[in-house]
Amino acid sequence: MTFLQKLQTHKGCLLRLKSQLYWYGERGYDNTPGRVCLILDAGGGAGPSTAAVTTSVRSKTPTAAFLLVDGSPHWVWVAKEDVEFL
Repeated sequence: MTFLQKLQTHKGCLLRLKSQLYWYGERGYDNTPGRVCLILDAGGGAGPSTAAVTTSVRSKTPTAAFLLVDGSPHWVWVAKEDVEFL
């Protein structure tokens, strides 16, 4: 099972981001490792509008996940090494 498939089978479940998020635009790093998010979707629909990236994703193969982060839905590039399924 690929990482994308694992994300898709866990829709509606929680995951923990082991690293901090880097928000595109003027926000930068959020300094909140260990954040728990709800998985809303994975794979399709992400692109230029992707809002954030996990810290180590630049050196790994990223997958787009639609996550509920602090009460707001965002597309986030995540790497397998950055997440823990709860």
